[in-house]
Amino acid sequence: MIRVTRSAIVDAPIERVWAVLRDFNSHTAWHPVVAESAIENDEPSDQVGCVRSFTLKDGNHIREQLLALSDAEHVSTYCILDATLPMRRYVATVQLKRVTDGDRTFWHWQSTFDAPRGREQEFADLVGKGVYEGGFDGLRAFLRRRPGTPVTPGATNAPALRATAGDALSTQGIVVSRFGGPETLETRTLAVPPPGRGEVRIRHAAIGVNYIDVYVRTGEYPFIEPPAPPGMEAAGEVLDLGDGVTHLLPGDRVAYACAPPGAYVGVRTLPARHVVVLPDDIDAESAAALMLKGMTAEYLLHRSHAVRTGETLLVHAAAGGVGLLLCQWAKALGARVIGTVSTEDKARAARAAGCDAVIVGRDAAFATAVHDATAGRGADVIYDGLGRAAARENLAALAMCGHWICYGHATGAIEQLSLREIGEKSATVSSPVLFHYTDDPATLREMASRTFDALRRGLIRLDIRHRYPLAAAAQAHRDLESRRTIGPLVLLP
Repeated sequence: MIRVTRSAIVDAPIERVWAVLRDFNSHTAWHPVVAESAIENDEPSDQVGCVRSFTLKDGNHIREQLLALSDAEHVSTYCILDATLPMRRYVATVQLKRVTDGDRTFWHWQSTFDAPRGREQEFADLVGKGVYEGGFDGLRAFLRRRPGTPVTPGATNAPALRATAGDALSTQGIVVSRFGGPETLETRTLAVPPPGRGEVRIRHAAIGVNYIDVYVRTGEYPFIEPPAPPGMEAAGEVLDLGDGVTHLLPGDRVAYACAPPGAYVGVRTLPARHVVVLPDDIDAESAAALMLKGMTAEYLLHRSHAVRTGETLLVHAAAGGVGLLLCQWAKALGARVIGTVSTEDKARAARAAGCDAVIVGRDAAFATAVHDATAGRGADVIYDGLGRAAARENLAALAMCGHWICYGHATGAIEQLSLREIGEKSATVSSPVLFHYTDDPATLREMASRTFDALRRGLIRLDIRHRYPLAAAAQAHRDLESRRTIGPLVLLP
């Protein structure tokens, strides 16, 4: 019995490498010795038991069967059923492990098999060098692939969306022509530069609308110099890549939520470090509605304050894009949730999202209602995206030793609070920013993965009621600011 073992380090995240290797028919795209391959009987290429029938470039033919596949362990095992090569009882295992000192992957590949007597070394070299070492180099080259080369088998092959390296493109977009109201949002034709080193160019399929876009439009957040497009969140497809990008490929479905603004366009170039690959079960509209708002809920509930079972939470704007996700996810974590909303329609949405009590009204007097709902204790945690209008009532509504988290200020920035006022309740006041958490690519992927998993498991649900053509961005802003909307808003290029 011959045993062949090889290992290598691949300069790409384990998720990116595994996304390729778990596809039992992907080897035509990256392995230099494989000519043609097909999965028999049209079975899925990641289904245990499926058989791939392929031809090598030297003319030999092999049929192999997938015996085991573990996404949790990043392991696949397969065997040769029959081959024109005189190899018998061939069983191989591929295993990936995360390298702790960087965004890299350890790849271990081993097999056992029988070969004709006297030819053992010949076949050990054939497998070890030609198949395994050649495969390592082939996948590295595949992950470094430059624009204009073929996409992964099975991926959409739309030549009109593929750009050659160095090509500039044009796109329709919405720009803030000058700081001011929604009327300052204008449609223009914009140039889209080719991706430079560390960048990616994306064709958007859906764009998220968030209140931070209003701050950018009015100039309250000086993130742009007009005329320039707003927007922090979108989903779409990778067109092409700059040098040094290893975790993405042309044709990948992706999403992002990041500064600087620029998402209100059909095509955009931006740093690839901010972009994550979408799971197959997350569509573009859901991703565009979820990345910024969902990851905001993720860090508010798991990082700014780790919510504990039995805690009472006060969620302002509970029927908004972030508010609905906060209420659902907090309830799944075992918290008691009180929401504030402006109308009875929104109250119904907040209750459906898990609120145990809802305070309805446009005035800022809610502290008494919070104490009434908590037998006088107050809220252990307050999630505040309102800002100035709610500030004094928040302090009054907060429980002793409570945590007031101000993650936005739709009604204006909070005036200065004194330490004496905060100290009267031994309170904690924090003002976290999503982009400070997601600036590290590994943390970004972790937060996005947890958010997608929460949607997948039903901990949170999306009800996208408000869709607008990209050209109607001004109307979307009017509706958002007038508080007529419930849940997320998306623009469709």
